[in-house]
Amino acid sequence: MTDPALILNVLLFLPLIAAFVIPFVPEDKDARGVALFFSGAMVVFSLFLLSGFDPRVAGMQATTYINWFSTPIKVDYHIGIDGLSLSLVLLTTIVTLLAVLASYSIEKRGKLYYSFIMLLTFSVIGVFVSCNLLQFFVLYELELVPMYFLIAIWGGPRRGYAAMKFLLYTFFGGVLMFAGLLYMYMQLMVMDPASATFDMSLLASYASKLPVNVQCLACLGFFLAFIIKLPSVPFHTWLPDAHVEAPTPISMMLAALLLKMGSYGLVRICMGFFPAFFAEYGPWIVALGAINIVWGAMACLVQEDMKKIIAFSSVSHMGFILLAVGSLSNAAVNGAIFQMLSHGLVSALLFFMVGTVYLRCHTRMLKEIGGGLANQMPILFYFWMVGTMANLGLPAMSGFVGEVSVFYGAITSPLAVSAEHGSWTRGWIYFACLGVLLTAGYMLWLLKRLFYGPEMEKWKGHLYDATRTERLVAASLSILILAFGVYPMWLTNMYSKVGDRITHSVIEKIQITQKAKAETEKISLNK
Repeated sequence: MTDPALILNVLLFLPLIAAFVIPFVPEDKDARGVALFFSGAMVVFSLFLLSGFDPRVAGMQATTYINWFSTPIKVDYHIGIDGLSLSLVLLTTIVTLLAVLASYSIEKRGKLYYSFIMLLTFSVIGVFVSCNLLQFFVLYELELVPMYFLIAIWGGPRRGYAAMKFLLYTFFGGVLMFAGLLYMYMQLMVMDPASATFDMSLLASYASKLPVNVQCLACLGFFLAFIIKLPSVPFHTWLPDAHVEAPTPISMMLAALLLKMGSYGLVRICMGFFPAFFAEYGPWIVALGAINIVWGAMACLVQEDMKKIIAFSSVSHMGFILLAVGSLSNAAVNGAIFQMLSHGLVSALLFFMVGTVYLRCHTRMLKEIGGGLANQMPILFYFWMVGTMANLGLPAMSGFVGEVSVFYGAITSPLAVSAEHGSWTRGWIYFACLGVLLTAGYMLWLLKRLFYGPEMEKWKGHLYDATRTERLVAASLSILILAFGVYPMWLTNMYSKVGDRITHSVIEKIQITQKAKAETEKISLNK
């Protein structure tokens, strides 16, 4: 199989096929083996895609286009990959395989559980490879179904509340996105019926020609939908509840993959389609990113539940994405893409580590655990330390690369040195730096309270170190974190052309819009 388009189609539909095959296996205990087979096959096909990918091309590759029907509106099946899509597809297949491996503690209704994981993977991959906006929206919303049931059936004591809260927040975001999509389509019809399309590559050109106020209103629906999924303050409260109640493998997928759907949409759609929105509100987006970084980090300092600490840490780290897209800098946007991938690996490792401690102690409360776990769990302590250092941005780990790139790009961006918004932007960037210090504080505090100090009497002789499966999952994520931290070019070479193209296109369109606006004002003054 050498045709990249065929490989991509097989990769997309493989988890959907698995979702329908798994319910027919004879026993629940066999479902995990079938899920592992399909997950491993997805990793193999994604590596095939990588081997045939040309990173020098900024546009879409391995495309497939099929027109389903043209009346009353034109609906197409259109998929493809560029460096940004491919990097997130690779992350999705790897994390899915590791999440299935980490599901060894799932004991009830295994066939249904693994079917939902495969359906979830299908929707996530579909979002990343969609080249049609309507198709993107359908797959974006499809994810709600399996994730709701994965939390509601296999979650903790408050699983019903957490699942419903997740559903309401993200469904409301989907409604806003659909409203923005329809408004944009109708405005394109008014401007030029030939430009009314759902083709995302064409929309990147057509939508930017809409009037400034139309662009801003259309983008607002998409922007709110994506920052709810990200999540951003003040729409973040669904995330800690969902993480606390979700089983460990689902927390891994939620943090590593579902949040990236929001950040991907910000870069691909909001930046790609609506440059006027960033020209008008870029400084405010930078401020929102800085607030996210610091607020999430401060919230971590007052938590006693390990899962809540890592959940609020995700809120904080997703603030770097907002900081980057608001600054409109090449280095910052490319750093944001790296941060998406790095956070996917680091958060998956940390949530898995929380799960290993909970499996042994049957509690996530730090006061109840009491510390001293390193005595009986030295290998798990080592992997905890890797995750901690990566999350706080230690050099030579992937977390450092993304954060430094975002800060460097933001502080050197045209927005930060402009006469009009420079002092405001720099002030918020300096404020965001406080989040880095707070992250080091709460992560080291977490590590200390878990593993250092005297061991409580109730744990002596009752705990055990990492099993073979736990070592495999944790080591896989740790190796990738270290590899991309030591040599980030493995990733940046894949997507940098795409990040540069999107940023240059936005800046160019903003300059054209501002020039036309200045000329209009000059004519008005002369009259």
